[in-house]
Amino acid sequence: MSGQTRTGFAPVNGIRMYFETRGRGEALLLLHAGVADSRMWDSQVEEFSTTHSVITCDLRGFGQSQMSSGQFAHHEDVAALLEYLAVEKAGVTGASFGGRVALDLALTCPEVVSALVLAAPALGGYKFESAEMVEFFAAEEEALARGDLVAATELNLRMWVDGFRRNPGDVSGVIRERVREMQLNIFSQPQPADATEKELDPPAIARLSSIVIPTLVLVGDKDVAEFQAISKLIARSVRHGRLVLMPGAAHLTSMESPAEFNRLVRAFLHAAELPQNPRGD
Repeated sequence: MSGQTRTGFAPVNGIRMYFETRGRGEALLLLHAGVADSRMWDSQVEEFSTTHSVITCDLRGFGQSQMSSGQFAHHEDVAALLEYLAVEKAGVTGASFGGRVALDLALTCPEVVSALVLAAPALGGYKFESAEMVEFFAAEEEALARGDLVAATELNLRMWVDGFRRNPGDVSGVIRERVREMQLNIFSQPQPADATEKELDPPAIARLSSIVIPTLVLVGDKDVAEFQAISKLIARSVRHGRLVLMPGAAHLTSMESPAEFNRLVRAFLHAAELPQNPRGD
């Protein structure tokens, strides 16, 4: 049995943050990508809730958690959510933008993070410079400026779902449509003009060597070059990092290759948890 599912809205730093918990055992927090919300983790919730207490949430401005006015920091929201749920320590998995949040959480609240799994993570302080990334951001900004959310969403699908040198027909139509729905929802959310995300100072890119938490970094070989470079940088810079290149997958490895993703994460978490609980009780 995977345990009872609990859903709700946590009062977190001035917002109502949507969350779900399922299963029993060591806590495992899953932080979604910037083109998605907590629904991207359906395959992982099903798998890991048999052995873990799995927590998913919608970061503010995503899914069912609305953005609010004023300054905020996503990692502070996540820390407050764990406190609300009375979770003292959790393995934390973050995809893309969620990986950036996971890293910031590990840097500011290392006592609550038992292990890190970073899937094609973004990185605070990293500046994108490649032509493909600069062109993508410019095209997305132009589409949003003219109010064409459909075009902006398609740009994101081409970049993050289809990946490098692949066509839309080369990937799962089911995954494409799921991400399309989540991304359109994100673009459609109201954005207060004075909402400002606080950045770590110094940023994560300057502090990676201080992370001593066991860290697994996963990245698809069809992902854009700069995210492969970021993944390699993090894996070699943290104290106990390991990099795995996942063949045939682009940016959203947990959705595109769920069985292999789950296998790698389960093996890593098992190894990370053994020293803390050697008898398995």
